[in-house]
Amino acid sequence: MSHRKKLYASDLTDAQWEILKPLLYSRRKSPGRPVELDLRQVVNSIFYIVRTGCQWEYLPHEYPNYQSVFYHYAKWRKNGTWEQINTHLRKQVRQRCHRKPDPSAAILDSQSTKTTEAGGERGYDAGKKINGRKRHIVVDTLGNLLQVVVHAANIQDYHGAKCVLGRLTERIATLKKIWADGIYKKAGVVDWVREILQINLEIVNREPGQKGFQILPRRWVVERTFAWLGRYRRLSKDYERCPQTSETVVYIASVHLMLRRLTASP
Repeated sequence: MSHRKKLYASDLTDAQWEILKPLLYSRRKSPGRPVELDLRQVVNSIFYIVRTGCQWEYLPHEYPNYQSVFYHYAKWRKNGTWEQINTHLRKQVRQRCHRKPDPSAAILDSQSTKTTEAGGERGYDAGKKINGRKRHIVVDTLGNLLQVVVHAANIQDYHGAKCVLGRLTERIATLKKIWADGIYKKAGVVDWVREILQINLEIVNREPGQKGFQILPRRWVVERTFAWLGRYRRLSKDYERCPQTSETVVYIASVHLMLRRLTASP
């Protein structure tokens, strides 16, 4: 199959594949038999699934067999390939924007989403009136995804924050400040972040008496990232049974976004 022409809008361009190819092949440490599938088409298949939201069985016939594609998808999920690729591309995007590879500031927020009959961990978010899960994400000041944690929606934001920030600081030691909304000042989260993580958690509040939509300093960056991720229909609901799989889908969407950003015209 020729790669000179994209079959679908979600397919990788030649320039995007040249960025992603060494990251995938560097993860192959097994001495087993060579992979017979075209890995580029495998990745295109996964991006098609995440972008369009279709079921695996409905993968177009131009792509490899969906069971073979799912095998690689599951393998890369289990060994953390997508998260590591997301980290590598995020550093490239930051360096292209003349920033240091690892950020010193970030923005934290959550998004509640419904689940389906697939089952798995879920809960009721009384504030949003949603029965499902929450996606807790941390982004840098450019909107690039740093960390995502998915958990039941009945877990309060100020409890979920400790999980996502604790996991993030294990990998990024340069963070000095994080911006968040008013819900995170409850349950001693601000003091916990300062004393345990040695980071300043700054709360960005609305203007007193403000009603309706309002663009808030710094917080709009993470809201924009949620809007970017919302273009991927696999994220319109949480279709996955396992929260860890849901996290992988978010990372895949983020990788696709950053590949497009890296190959866009200056």
